[in-house]
Amino acid sequence: MPSVDTGAPARTGASPQRPSAPRRINLALFAMGLATFAMLFATQPLLPALTADLGVTPGQASWTVSAATIGLAVAVLPLATLSERFGRRTLMTGSLAVAVAIALALPFAPNLETLIALRAVQGAAIAGIPAAATAYLADELHPRALIGAVGLFVAGNSVGGMTGRVLTGWVAEGWGWRTGLAAVGVLALVCAVVYRLLIPRARNFVPASARPAEMLRVVRGHLSDGLLVRLYSLGLLFMTVFGAVYTVIGYRLVAEPFGLSQGLVGSVFVIYLVGTASSAAAGRLIGRLGRRGALYLAIGTTATGLLLTLGTDLTAVLLGLVLVTAGFFAGHAVASSSVSRTATTGRAQAAALYQMAYYLGSSLGASLGAVAYHAAGWSATVALTLGALVAAAGITLYATRRALAARRSSSPVVARG
Repeated sequence: MPSVDTGAPARTGASPQRPSAPRRINLALFAMGLATFAMLFATQPLLPALTADLGVTPGQASWTVSAATIGLAVAVLPLATLSERFGRRTLMTGSLAVAVAIALALPFAPNLETLIALRAVQGAAIAGIPAAATAYLADELHPRALIGAVGLFVAGNSVGGMTGRVLTGWVAEGWGWRTGLAAVGVLALVCAVVYRLLIPRARNFVPASARPAEMLRVVRGHLSDGLLVRLYSLGLLFMTVFGAVYTVIGYRLVAEPFGLSQGLVGSVFVIYLVGTASSAAAGRLIGRLGRRGALYLAIGTTATGLLLTLGTDLTAVLLGLVLVTAGFFAGHAVASSSVSRTATTGRAQAAALYQMAYYLGSSLGASLGAVAYHAAGWSATVALTLGALVAAAGITLYATRRALAARRSSSPVVARG
């Protein structure tokens, strides 16, 4: 079947055609990234309102977050493979259209079960966007423009994650959680229209095989690589911490002794901007401390932040959230960038496996963190997340000892420790 994504014949050894308007591509993917993450975590700041309005527990309400991230984790690898066959632009456009349609339907969900089911389908639809976006940029842009374009797409993700949470928080305070979700749906629709008007047709895409057997062969190879498995585990553990903290923190801040309003709780997610800065600084950290040194610093920063949140002083809690956010994003940036450097073949599948682990960690953190909070309060959630950090430190320590042993024996494994 011919590709439906290209506006020009497939390349046959000719030089790639570079688009005349890379700025259009950058703006289009920024808008798409904003819409994506505004939708993906839209219910996170609304969990206290869902609990109160629907008469459910925090653990049950947290499934409106977990279902979306599980759907994304399950779908990202097969959709990444489909993008090789049918085109990045086609997949991104279709995924965004389905996700926005569901976003506009969410406010009318009659009960929690329907809301969770819709969120799972929405997460699976969203999976097509990270599965294809970076590959589309690599196909269409000059290498010198690629880093900036990927950075702008990631910035759109960060701004979207923050905007969606803040918007739903303030709208829900005045008009209820259903109106909050509707506001995010309208925002996503506007961003989708901007994306569709700006995104150029692919000029350099060449269809490739999408055979499941080939995909499974590549995946098995990645899962037999010890370093890649450790990096996937680190992504899962860091995101377990982050998912638990930001899913449950709303319950803690609306309760005594803080008693914050729904709008103010939503505004706490402005702290996400700290993550944008710490992600950008990850490269410098690796240059100074090495990969494992940067991971130790990220783990220590996150753990310090968690301990600060145990207090009853709001300033200390907010400072703790700043440290948790900075440590998480730094650790995530180190682990995810190391995946692409480690995988010598099948880099798209290697990145997709990392995303699977990352979003499964989000789902685990959201669900287990909420259950722990419902059972024994915020201290139980902190204990759970500290346990995940101990596991991350153990993995990093294992890699350190392995690298030291290899260095003593002058083994070539040094570079992969």
